[in-house]
Amino acid sequence: MRRVALLSLGCKVNQAEWQELEAALRQRGYQIVGLSEQPELCIVNTCTVTAKSDYQSRQLIRRAHRSGAKVIATGCYSQLNPSIVKSLAPQVEVVSNENKFNIIKMLDEKTSCNTLNYSLIQGRSRLFLKIQDGCNWRCTYCLIPRARGRPRSMPPEEVIRRLRQAHEAGYTEVVLTGIHLGLYGADRGESLYGLLRRALKETGIRRIRLSSLELGELQGGLLELMHSGRLCRHLHVPLQSGSDRVLALMRRPYRAQEFVDKVGELASKVAGLALGTDVIVGFPTEREEDFQATYQVLKALPLSYVHVFPFSARPGTEASAMVPKVAPEEVKERVAALRTLAQVKREAFLGAQVGQVLEAVVLRAEGEGFLGLTDNYAQVLLASEQPLRCRGTVNAAIKGHNRQWLLAEAVS
Repeated sequence: MRRVALLSLGCKVNQAEWQELEAALRQRGYQIVGLSEQPELCIVNTCTVTAKSDYQSRQLIRRAHRSGAKVIATGCYSQLNPSIVKSLAPQVEVVSNENKFNIIKMLDEKTSCNTLNYSLIQGRSRLFLKIQDGCNWRCTYCLIPRARGRPRSMPPEEVIRRLRQAHEAGYTEVVLTGIHLGLYGADRGESLYGLLRRALKETGIRRIRLSSLELGELQGGLLELMHSGRLCRHLHVPLQSGSDRVLALMRRPYRAQEFVDKVGELASKVAGLALGTDVIVGFPTEREEDFQATYQVLKALPLSYVHVFPFSARPGTEASAMVPKVAPEEVKERVAALRTLAQVKREAFLGAQVGQVLEAVVLRAEGEGFLGLTDNYAQVLLASEQPLRCRGTVNAAIKGHNRQWLLAEAVS
């Protein structure tokens, strides 16, 4: 089987795993093709963070099965629901998250490569590198600790080696990611901060970005490293609710005012810092005053974007059994209100960048120009008289913005 389709859903960890699998397959002579290009094998990486992602995972497995190819399913949904997966496609082979990278050995035990050639990943300007897996938190709405297991960290020497490989392959930016990234090193007597100091000192990668950190994991040293110009001015810190009552029901280890104080302090210390967050709307028992507390917290914070999720009851979690439930029409109205506020926040952040010159990684051609990404996580539509090289960087003179992107000219 030399023609393989790779299908994936979900978080940055899934993206990182799929980039690594793609590189390994290409390095061993496999051809990566689309589902419509008659693959002999389809590997599906599933997700179970919401009911919607469960549905999408099932649909993807069905599509892969209909292609006539052999199907391997892995990832969090298939990890927790192997019998359902097998009922969708009787010949499907389910591979656990823990054995995901043994898929290569399953396909061809005679091949071995100790060094990944990241340059073989196609169509990607940024490399996602998973350096941590697993979580030991017990948020009442979440299934992921069951699907991913205990926290485990990549040895720091291996992280450094892979960052060097990424640099040699031409990547300008690497996104460090994990299921619970802030727990990196806890199982090894190491820390994320210590790793970042080594990475900035011992590798030549131009930009390192962090995927997501919890509030209590924001060490002051991280802000110092951002002033180096190589650790991206971007932090994603989940809030989930602005109501202390709801936070307690979620089993989140902070209170709303603590979140406001800490995030506000971060923004005051790093100019242009992009701050993103997640919120869950319609958590069981959420009252109007709880929602209003969330709205006011988000309104007060200097956020650049907000991911708003309607509550999704995950089977077997504590939250799935909590009552009373919030009426669907009420959840819909609250989600719409927060997404409107999020758009206002986004446009205010973009407007604050106008008049600056920002370094952007070139992602791809876009219409008559190019799309780039600044270190503070703003997409920028670049006008340029000369073709721009993907994975390279360019100085972008910010002239304006629309609802989605900065508008800029490439300057020398």
